[in-house]
Amino acid sequence: MIRVGVDVGGTFTDIVLEKTDDGGGQSIYVHKVSSTPEDQSIGVVKGVLEICDVAGIAPGDVDMVFHGTTVATNMVIERKGAEVGMITTRGFRDILHMARHKRPHNFSLQYDVPWQSKPLVRRRNRIVVDERIMPPTGEVAVPLDEAQVRAAAELFRKRGIRSVIVCFLFSFLNDSHEKRAKQIVEEVLSDAYICCSSEVVNVIREYERFSTAGMNAYIGPKTALYLRRLEDRLRENGVDALVRIMQSNGGISTVENSSARPVGLLLSGPAGGVIGGRWTGQACETGNVITIDIGGTSADISVIQNGELRIKNPRDTEVASLPVLVPMIDIDAIGAGGGSIAHIDPGGAFRVGPRSAGADPGPACYGKGGVEPTVTDAQVVLGRLDPEHFLGGDLKIEPALAHKAVEEHIARPLGLGVKEAALGILRVINNNMALAINANSVAKGIDPRNFTLMGFGGAGPLHATALAEIISARDVIAPLHPGITAAMGLLLTELQYEFTRSVLVVADTAGEADFADLNRQIAELKALASAQLEADGIPAERRRYTAVAECRYVGQGFELRAAMPQEQVSADNIGQVIRSFYDAHRQVYGHAFDDQHVEIITIRVIGSAEVETLKLPDLAKGGRENPAEARLYVRDTVFDDGQAVATPRFDRGRLLADDSVTGPALIVQHNSTTLVPPKYRATVLGHGDIRLVRQS
Repeated sequence: MIRVGVDVGGTFTDIVLEKTDDGGGQSIYVHKVSSTPEDQSIGVVKGVLEICDVAGIAPGDVDMVFHGTTVATNMVIERKGAEVGMITTRGFRDILHMARHKRPHNFSLQYDVPWQSKPLVRRRNRIVVDERIMPPTGEVAVPLDEAQVRAAAELFRKRGIRSVIVCFLFSFLNDSHEKRAKQIVEEVLSDAYICCSSEVVNVIREYERFSTAGMNAYIGPKTALYLRRLEDRLRENGVDALVRIMQSNGGISTVENSSARPVGLLLSGPAGGVIGGRWTGQACETGNVITIDIGGTSADISVIQNGELRIKNPRDTEVASLPVLVPMIDIDAIGAGGGSIAHIDPGGAFRVGPRSAGADPGPACYGKGGVEPTVTDAQVVLGRLDPEHFLGGDLKIEPALAHKAVEEHIARPLGLGVKEAALGILRVINNNMALAINANSVAKGIDPRNFTLMGFGGAGPLHATALAEIISARDVIAPLHPGITAAMGLLLTELQYEFTRSVLVVADTAGEADFADLNRQIAELKALASAQLEADGIPAERRRYTAVAECRYVGQGFELRAAMPQEQVSADNIGQVIRSFYDAHRQVYGHAFDDQHVEIITIRVIGSAEVETLKLPDLAKGGRENPAEARLYVRDTVFDDGQAVATPRFDRGRLLADDSVTGPALIVQHNSTTLVPPKYRATVLGHGDIRLVRQS
């Protein structure tokens, strides 16, 4: 079995290849190529072909390709999606405009309301028709006016709209009107991208459901085109492997399903890094980990507690300030990376990011025409990145260009020395990232002092110790392949599908009829998940199912996730659901009302199938102190105190298990550089990961 994981970032595309022989032995190869923002599939295919060459195999030998993509996310951020048409219930044309009557910033007199200023569906393209489904049973009060639906479709055809959503009130109780309307639109617009709100997310709350459907259609055509182009380009180059796409919830899905429901890909890129971070933490016997994936464009932050990924609650799942009711790993992303541009704003403030130099032209030191100073340029100026070892020597950098960019744009305008300016760039970006880490940890009841900070991505190990100092983390882990950790995470994910349904049952007072209905609906959702897994060729013995309830106190605004019993729900075990909700409420809000009624709003059934995990070999034992065999050379490096110190470089590939390196030092490898500051000690663990601890 040969599997390839490909993670596309804003600057680099990371590739890992795992080859398993008949005896169960594994060989792992890693590689990086520049990303191709004009068409990500070009860089993906280039990287796959090159790593096949590195591994000495033919492209046709690859069995599976796992892909994490930022295509959908970038489309939303840049507002470059499709023009969407909407057919909705009369009287509800402006739901997407009114939303929940909430201001993004309550006390700001000057604020932008993104769902109004940059709507996914323009008002002129929202067409109302006569129909009405009534709660709580889903009975038809007003039949669907099919002529009005057809007229709306004809109008979309005249306007050149080829992406359409059908969103009716209470369709989560009865979707017959939505399905019929979709059929009519398909008759008029046979080549259009069409979806119903009940197909995308079949849950209560019309605004969130409509918004999610709108997002799906907004990114759908281009995402589907990209995925088809990727498959075709791989085939044209001899790669006939099955292609699987990373989902925001940490699972993987087929190209077909990802094309039909691309809204599940919005955190596809960062999710692989968190999965890889959890796996690395397990290998290091560390269950409490704060991960920070620092690439060229962004820093993605997540918290893993007791070895478990955190899934966002429905009230928190949004992209670009727009609600998206799909399960997502709890990840915060900020514009902070190696390519983040340092600048002085019109008010005279010294800022770094969020604008990035990207892959083209990239940082000034790349010599591709970039003239603005970046975080990478600052690292070069301070001697923390060496030209001969940047990307293993595959990418030539020019320190003089970095020095010039920092001097002209930062040092001279602020009256600073060049090294002072470079240190300032790092202090600003590190504090930006530390604030984001605290927002994802301290603000959510997590004490970083009990956690390991794991820095990965190409720039992660350069910043990790400084960030750990700011947030008071227990220690630092630099994974074996920091720059490839997200790509490795892709090979560790499960095939996973999630199906939802609104139920509206008060758990405390539920009777036998309520339990029978709950169990019936859970069984129906399991059947849907099973059918999907069967279509993917997963045998019954490898399929696993997990049921989750989204609950709230009666009258409360939003739900929290609660665990469901493995067996059928009954009066004997419903208390497990209630207690799980209380625990979740305490964790999120700091308290729970144990005497209040709990209402189940939505049930989710997750069908999954495990994949083979990566099995890294144990390193040979060393136990050496600053081993001369791994020492390369000594060069002056500037640390946070501003002093240039003669600093040895060590080749990470020559370090053995239990070897240790005392700071100051730099540990270099192809895809990253690990900074070991003075008073720190770096110890190589059994599989090659490095733990850094401050010495007293």
